[in-house]
Amino acid sequence: MLLPLLTALAILLAVPSLAQEQVLRLDPGESRVTFTLGATLHTVEGKMALKEGEIRFDRATGNARGRIVFDAARTTTDNEGRDEKMHAEVLESTKFPEIVFSPSKMTFTPKGAEGGTIVLSGTVSIHGAQKAVEVRADVTRAEDKVTADGTLQVPYVAWGMHDPSVFVLRVAKVVEVRIHAAGTLSPQEPR
Repeated sequence: MLLPLLTALAILLAVPSLAQEQVLRLDPGESRVTFTLGATLHTVEGKMALKEGEIRFDRATGNARGRIVFDAARTTTDNEGRDEKMHAEVLESTKFPEIVFSPSKMTFTPKGAEGGTIVLSGTVSIHGAQKAVEVRADVTRAEDKVTADGTLQVPYVAWGMHDPSVFVLRVAKVVEVRIHAAGTLSPQEPR
């Protein structure tokens, strides 16, 4: 009689660790992705749309999973000719219309009561290949609303994409991506 009671108590005491598992659902309307690419005599600025995003993570273990999907086909630099070349030759967005980040690990370092820094590790599926990446971001939280701001260096040429440099016009081989993610944090639903 005592053994089943102790077993039940042990199970109940273990349940609060499940409260560490949470879900962050990103809001595409409130999130922004911009990028900068250095080039001869000018710097190219652009933006990319977030289609959807959800990260499930356990703060106790650091394990993470989910998908953050970017719409490569809607990437723009607000220059029609340059955008046509970018889509046709670099991103090949008709063939690879999405860029997907799949997290596998997250560490959080608190800074104050409502914020901190996260390091999110995982893979990015881009241009038909998967590449390991690590994104650092500053995070703030107000109740269930979370925002994160981080940057990522993408060596697109080393990752197999076309270098758009021609004769006199030279383009950097690494693009800096800035991410502003906004979403809602909730406990994970039971499976």
